[in-house]
Amino acid sequence: MLQLFLPGEYVKSIFHISPKKLKESGIKGIITDLDNTLVEWDRPNATPQLLEWFKEVKDQGMKITIVSNNNEQRVKAFSDPHSIPFIYKARKPMGRAFVKAVKDMNLKKDEVVVIGDQLLTDVLGGNRNGFKTILVVPVASTDGFFTRINRMIERRIMDNLKRKGMIQWEE
Repeated sequence: MLQLFLPGEYVKSIFHISPKKLKESGIKGIITDLDNTLVEWDRPNATPQLLEWFKEVKDQGMKITIVSNNNEQRVKAFSDPHSIPFIYKARKPMGRAFVKAVKDMNLKKDEVVVIGDQLLTDVLGGNRNGFKTILVVPVASTDGFFTRINRMIERRIMDNLKRKGMIQWEE
């Protein structure tokens, strides 16, 4: 059961993920969370550094889809200026949005990585549905109400993973 919460990789930020290395490992598509993964949950627009990372992804010929549990207005306002496909109200960790994203990208599960900042939504959803997963440290130290509840549960899960020797990184 704990295996489902174990990300394939853990990094400090999205900027520690090299699109070139992902491509070299056979990845052709990225499903990424939005809030506290790409930008702070209350930041409306992409930062210049994030725009450069998006360019690197596209330069590698990779596809990207934002899959978020947030509402349409939030996700659309962020995604549309950059022509990035998105799925809102995704109901992660349920699988429907992940399956739709892969189908829309016309890729196979083993060609796609799921990137996010939450064990209970992004990592669990990605793992349950057969994807490679990367957990990033949340961009902001503050969260919305429901995410704060998730973070309390996640701390317990992380403590269990550490106690059982299943993770080797430092938070």
